[in-house]
Amino acid sequence: MGSDAIWQREGTNKRTAVQGMFAEIAPTYDLLNSMMSLRLHHRWRAFAVRKMNLTQGDRALDVCCGTGDFMIPLKKAVGEQGFVSGVDFCLPMLHQAQKKGEANLTLGDACRLPVQAEVFDGVSVGWGIRNVPDIDAAHRELFRVLKKGGRFVSLDMARPRARFLRGISEFVFNTLVPRMGAIFGKTQAYTYLPKSTQKFWTREQLAASMASAGFTDIGFKDLMFGNICVHWGRKP
Repeated sequence: MGSDAIWQREGTNKRTAVQGMFAEIAPTYDLLNSMMSLRLHHRWRAFAVRKMNLTQGDRALDVCCGTGDFMIPLKKAVGEQGFVSGVDFCLPMLHQAQKKGEANLTLGDACRLPVQAEVFDGVSVGWGIRNVPDIDAAHRELFRVLKKGGRFVSLDMARPRARFLRGISEFVFNTLVPRMGAIFGKTQAYTYLPKSTQKFWTREQLAASMASAGFTDIGFKDLMFGNICVHWGRKP
């Protein structure tokens, strides 16, 4: 691909390109997500929600909510007395979430959330931080909307630390994933996944950005042999 490839863009150009990409793949997003994760993404989301330590009656926000899959375990955690809301910058993805019965959805950008400060007990992001044009700004926004003592968790792609596993992973992602996308006519969109993962920040860089935003008690854990990583932190 040339310089116009989505994974090579930065700033506003990245925001616009990624927004258009997700609009294009919204109808097939859930199917391909389940295929690529071997349906394990539901288990990973449940683990991430447990790290948020939510209780019945809490308020939770899912940023970059996409088709709403993270909102399901969040609702279970806060119960009928709680409240769960989702924000995403791609309207067609929100339409897919609406089809699942999600109602508390807002069109908005992770770097400029349309939310008042200190409203939520927990904030989650699933496979979203990698796509924002300014990771530091996104972390500051997530920190801002949390109540004191509230917790943030992020679930995203990662590169295995072991060279051998990283080689296998990159071979699989750079060959099989684009071919799966090609079946649905979405080759560039599903080439973006491995390419953006290779450009994505390290675990330590993400933790440092969270600390700079004000988070404490920061930690992270690898899943799926290091291809997935969960980060978490607390607003003091």
